[in-house]
Amino acid sequence: MHEVEVKGILSAGNGMNLYRGCSHGCIYCDSRSTCYQMGHDFEDIEVKSNALSLLESTLKHKRKKGMVGTGAMCDPYIPLELSLCHTRKALELIERYGFGAAIQTKSAGILRDLDILKRINQHTKCVVQMTLTTFDERLCSILEPYVSTTKERAEALEVLRDNGIPTVVWLSPILPYINDTRENIQGILDYCVKAQVKGIICFGMGLTLREGNREYFYRKLDENFPGMKQRYIQEFGNAYEINSPGNKELMGIFKQTCRENGIMYNVNEIFEYLHTFENKDEGEQMCLF
Repeated sequence: MHEVEVKGILSAGNGMNLYRGCSHGCIYCDSRSTCYQMGHDFEDIEVKSNALSLLESTLKHKRKKGMVGTGAMCDPYIPLELSLCHTRKALELIERYGFGAAIQTKSAGILRDLDILKRINQHTKCVVQMTLTTFDERLCSILEPYVSTTKERAEALEVLRDNGIPTVVWLSPILPYINDTRENIQGILDYCVKAQVKGIICFGMGLTLREGNREYFYRKLDENFPGMKQRYIQEFGNAYEINSPGNKELMGIFKQTCRENGIMYNVNEIFEYLHTFENKDEGEQMCLF
């Protein structure tokens, strides 16, 4: 890890990333793309040393409350967080100043902060977004080697359910010829139904590849799935969006399961929910955008 000082911490849409880089090792990670102009090795985590003081100052002086999001570019519960506790301290500030929270992660480690999540959700709204991609645990250990297993994440969703914390699952990415099977999609959906998730975000059964993450992804395909890289190159070339040949069938299973179980699956509807601030003490709602 290395530390830097930054000029700001919240984006115009109230998003923040306390870290840059990641140690989860997911073979498909879009955050490796060169367009993000990360000037250091991806596994050399950049810690924004003044992030918490900037966050407190920003929240203190904001005229309107809203949802604060984190986890879009870097998981807030990477192993380094266990010792630094920057995410926990940020959540304490969010609670102190009466804001809501929308947290995206792949780690069951978020349960460490269950006490704060419950307090935020008691007065405003706290939504945990958990990424699930691979039902088979052996395959999961290849695609996402240094993160909580899918089963552990699913169990975390159940704990959050039991404590009244609303959850949303990101069903993404789905890798053609690797985890784009009926068994995989149905297994993940079964976890979602059991955990009574509020919504599932899925843009389609596939993934995106561009300069930076494509090269890393192909290297990992060579290591773990001999011959698969050549198949991708032959079938998809340098396309940005890589769709599974079974996209139509799998999306049909996905939508039917969501409809039968009252789970939101319209992406715009879910994003509106994530961005809408609720003041439960005063019975008010305010859309951030």
